[in-house]
Amino acid sequence: MLETPRDKDFSSGHSVVTLPCLELVTAMSARKDRWVSSFSFLLFWASSIPRRGSAKLLQELSPQEYFGSLQAGRASLAYFSRNASPGAQPFLEQIENSAEALQDYGISVVKVNCPKEDVSRYCGKENTLRKAYLFRGSMLIREFPTDALFDVNSVVANVLFALLFNEVKYVETLADLQNIENALKGRANMVFAYVPATGTAEHRAVMEAAFVYGTVHQFVLTTEATLLRDTGDDEPDVASARLLFCHCQRATDLAQPCRRTAMGQALTMLNIHRHLKLMGAPLVTEVAEDPEKVSTVHLQLGLPLVFILSQKETYEADRRTAEFVAWQLLGKAGVALLSRDLVDLNILLKSNVALKTPDEGVPVKYLVLEDTDEVITLVEDKSKVGQIQEEEEEEEEEEDEDEKQNNNQDIQDDQVVEAVSRDKKRELPLEQILVLTEETFHSALPEAARTVVLFYASWEAVSLAVLRSYAEVADHLKGTQGVSLAQVNCWDWPGVCTKENVTQFPTIRIYEKGERWAMYDGMWGTEELTSFIMLSRVSCPLKLATIEEAEGYLRGEFPSELSSYHHTSVLGVFSTATSEARKAFEEAGNILSGHVTMGMYFEDDALALSRKYAVSPPALLLARSGGQSVEGVALSKQSAQDMVRMIRYELLDVFPEITVQNLPRYLQLRKPFLILFSDGDIGEMESKEMLKLAKGRPRQAFVACWLNLKKTPVGRGVLKVYFATVPSPPLLLWVNLHAGGQVFQFPSEQTVTETNVLSWLERLEAGLESPSSTLSEEDWKPPLPAYDFLQMMETAVPEVLHPSHRHGDTPVPKSPGGDTTVREEPSQETKAEKGGSPGRDLRGTAPRLAAREKQGKRHSEL
Repeated sequence: MLETPRDKDFSSGHSVVTLPCLELVTAMSARKDRWVSSFSFLLFWASSIPRRGSAKLLQELSPQEYFGSLQAGRASLAYFSRNASPGAQPFLEQIENSAEALQDYGISVVKVNCPKEDVSRYCGKENTLRKAYLFRGSMLIREFPTDALFDVNSVVANVLFALLFNEVKYVETLADLQNIENALKGRANMVFAYVPATGTAEHRAVMEAAFVYGTVHQFVLTTEATLLRDTGDDEPDVASARLLFCHCQRATDLAQPCRRTAMGQALTMLNIHRHLKLMGAPLVTEVAEDPEKVSTVHLQLGLPLVFILSQKETYEADRRTAEFVAWQLLGKAGVALLSRDLVDLNILLKSNVALKTPDEGVPVKYLVLEDTDEVITLVEDKSKVGQIQEEEEEEEEEEDEDEKQNNNQDIQDDQVVEAVSRDKKRELPLEQILVLTEETFHSALPEAARTVVLFYASWEAVSLAVLRSYAEVADHLKGTQGVSLAQVNCWDWPGVCTKENVTQFPTIRIYEKGERWAMYDGMWGTEELTSFIMLSRVSCPLKLATIEEAEGYLRGEFPSELSSYHHTSVLGVFSTATSEARKAFEEAGNILSGHVTMGMYFEDDALALSRKYAVSPPALLLARSGGQSVEGVALSKQSAQDMVRMIRYELLDVFPEITVQNLPRYLQLRKPFLILFSDGDIGEMESKEMLKLAKGRPRQAFVACWLNLKKTPVGRGVLKVYFATVPSPPLLLWVNLHAGGQVFQFPSEQTVTETNVLSWLERLEAGLESPSSTLSEEDWKPPLPAYDFLQMMETAVPEVLHPSHRHGDTPVPKSPGGDTTVREEPSQETKAEKGGSPGRDLRGTAPRLAAREKQGKRHSEL
């Protein structure tokens, strides 16, 4: 027999056999659960049935004999009777029936026969003969009216309630409950029970549980329905008893309430014992053996066990995921963390969750799930397991069929792959690029002021295409002081990429003296890469000491390393009274480093410089085309992020030529496009009129732009989508991609002038023009799914990283959206959940729980 938390009675050290049915439940194996549960229930039920033989446990003594037999510390329930009246007979029967149940707790039941001539305290008055008395030794603990002890449950419940006054606190208000919670935080857990009335079977079950577990948990009882509602219970059914396990031991913050886990079953002693056993089990069990051999208290009690499959590279993220799931399933299933590195499992690599049920002969099921919601549904809906497996089998069959079809294609399905495949015999000039290995990586970084490193995979088409651009960048920057270009093939040297937390390819970083690094997130063209590297050489913002330096900076002459590089310069001018704006400008410079040239002037004569350009500090001066045009803009925003957005917006051209490279920047504005498609450069008249439109109308209304079909031939494909029969250029179109997708064509018979276009736009706004076409709402996707690089490399998706970190730092994963889980959250436990919210992707789980967009298999040409 297993020991319970408490095996002592109320008689000062006498051992008793406590709740044998409960010990059987936890001792038996999962294979015998059904039989044990049935036997235990019958045994428990049978022990509560009144038996004829129980009458012998009811002692009948005289007052002298009773008071003479009282022992210190021993509890007894006494009923004083002179001549039993017919009305007292039902009560006497219940007292006799309760004798055996109370005997299990070391409480004797005595009927005291009072002589007629006895006029003592307990025998002399008629009203005292209508009460039962509870003694501990010779000390009176409680008096009970006989009508309060109406059956066995009421007798046992009320007697134990009186004796367990330290183990069971009765509360009436939410404030009382919160005071008890606060006193317990960090020390012990609390069992909070609501019963509609005392003396019921549920009340008795709570008291018997308190007798067993009262030294381990603090029990709190209430009969107040309003208090149950105030606790925020999800199911405030005041007609039914409720029990909540409050995890106060894990909570230390007085401002946070204890997390509560409700018991879903009826309030019986067996169910309470089962619930408390589950609450006492480890939240997450770490296992290092075959799941078929694993046994936990959850399986022994008839609940399933969920395994989160992990590996050492993603252990911390997997641990957080497992804890998040465990809190969601607390009391419904167990959760275990199984490391693939420690157990050799013959399962699919993409499997990320396993489910073991307590049913005999049922094998462990390995599944591929998308998010934590599916794990929870898996437990709550047993039919979901078979459904998921059927979907996986159907998906694999579809992917196999798709792969067969793709193998028969006459052309490559991806332009990048096609280009790499076409030019695969062409040797790249990589002499200027240093090849780094695990042995040379860390020693090579500090050798140059800035080391640019390309992390790539030699089998992956996009990496090879970027490597080609990278070689051209190296040729352009040949001989540049303080800049070194290097490469790491993560297929050959995975240890380097793992330590640097590089799990997406290609990735380019610039390391400063081997310490801080910034990640490139722009286009992969040669010009864009070169610009980023060159601009990263200069401090951002660059602090200027004199007005001469500031003027030279605006003309593009300073700093000298950028004098031959054509770019737009941003100069922030600040007075001594604008220190807060200056600090925000410096933070904005750190964010925009490598993308913008930023200078800062805050000397005493800053006011004179700003007046020259008709602005007052704080202000921005934007120098375009080598200082030929300097525009002053007041700095009304004080936060760094606001300044970043403002600077990016001000750097946009008023009437830009749309290219593949700059289109994303203008799409991010989410404005309608007034776009002129031209077969070559646009005429001088059209350019002037369109520029008037862009400047004359508030820039917030739309993006006025043009596209050269000769320089950007993809524009012809765009026009084919807009029109069944493409009209001859030039074409002026109004396109609202973000609201309805309607395309309007400016009348070809009209001349493109500011007056004509404005009149046409007014008719559009009035609904007087019909669209030439309406774009479909469906996404424009490639013909085949993208490569699943991470699955091919057998590694996890990295967490979202800040663009700048110290070399060697471990990036802190961001919360995917607020994660709160079950009802009320103590600060200690939310650490397991801040990685994410219910329904989040199971990020980090090795190799990763399946992406929401199912990835296709590896492309055949690779």
